[in-house]
Amino acid sequence: MRTLVELPDEQIEPLEALAEQMQLSRAELIRHAVSDYLRRYQSVDGDAAFGLWRERREDGLAYQERMRSDWDQ
Repeated sequence: MRTLVELPDEQIEPLEALAEQMQLSRAELIRHAVSDYLRRYQSVDGDAAFGLWRERREDGLAYQERMRSDWDQ
């Protein structure tokens, strides 16, 4: 998909230099940057929950069953 993005002039020259150094087109370099950005920030939510239950003595399944048993009452 073609997308038009406006960048400030002060970003164009370093972007061109980096693309040349990496032997990539400017578009390819931007695609890499967007992929890296998405990979980094899409996993943040999952990482935030990691270890959430580490201090609890009750296992996750037991907790779930206990919570669901409240629905039956």
